[in-house]
Amino acid sequence: MTAALPVAFADVQDAAARLAGIAHRTPVLTSRTLDALVGAEVFVKCENFQRVGAFKIRGAYNAASRLPAGQLARGIAAYSSGNHAQAVALAARELGTTAVVLMPEDAPRAKREATAGYGAEIVTYDRYTQDRTALGEALADERGLALIPPYDHPHVIAGQGTAALELLEETGALDALVVPVGGGGLVAGSATAAKALHSGIRVVGVEPEAGDDTKRSLDRGERVTIPVPRTIADGQALPTPGEITFTVNRRLVDAIALVGDDEIVAAMRFAFERLKIVLEPSGATALAALMAGRLEHRPRRVGVIASGGNVDARRFAELIGR
Repeated sequence: MTAALPVAFADVQDAAARLAGIAHRTPVLTSRTLDALVGAEVFVKCENFQRVGAFKIRGAYNAASRLPAGQLARGIAAYSSGNHAQAVALAARELGTTAVVLMPEDAPRAKREATAGYGAEIVTYDRYTQDRTALGEALADERGLALIPPYDHPHVIAGQGTAALELLEETGALDALVVPVGGGGLVAGSATAAKALHSGIRVVGVEPEAGDDTKRSLDRGERVTIPVPRTIADGQALPTPGEITFTVNRRLVDAIALVGDDEIVAAMRFAFERLKIVLEPSGATALAALMAGRLEHRPRRVGVIASGGNVDARRFAELIGR
């Protein structure tokens, strides 16, 4: 537990410089209604306004842009349920190369169409019966492509941490930072930045109740694998945390909160009606945890990362109309 971590604050700062002019510096919203509801001063980092509609371009571009020229020319590959897929496709286009992306057959239609729209070739698989990591590695090996994983890579983690870096540069010191957790890259990068800037900040990750692999892993002190969860938060429907992300998160993340699908929908509805923004289910889980009172410690000033807004109109209306 005393060994150096695979990602340092300097890596996040370096990623921020590399992303200048590529990733948007997304807005931070405040709401007196939200503050009154939760009894705290809340700052919402709106990564739903990021390019590709989610934070993922930060890590994807940071990793892809560091590839040797010869490897980059051969192309890049990824596996993803949607947002990382779009990010890798866009990064490839920005860098003048091609991308092949492995996506689950039941990935949201809007995410599949957007990924194809950025120019990527899509290969599908069954997320409930097939191992996407093994399939992705085999695909990359077969075609000679550089594989950029969605979270378990130091450059990806460092890139994701730039969202929290921007937030804290704008807000100053916070008592807590609440971050959605899928594979753990966003919270690992965010915690790396947050703890370096303000050592006393409490970093809380948020998972859907059906997909609590990171919470179980942190509680046990080792990575735990669960069945692929069935949850409306498709970006967080993973069976186990990443190896690198777990190494970081067991040291820097203070707690994991869990939220139910109904609480996620309530947060999506509140964000739409009061903040005037659209969040996808995975993008709303951190806000849901705060609104539902899932944090163990009550902060006075709290940052929330709204990680994405990639949900089509029909699905959005179906969910918030419940």
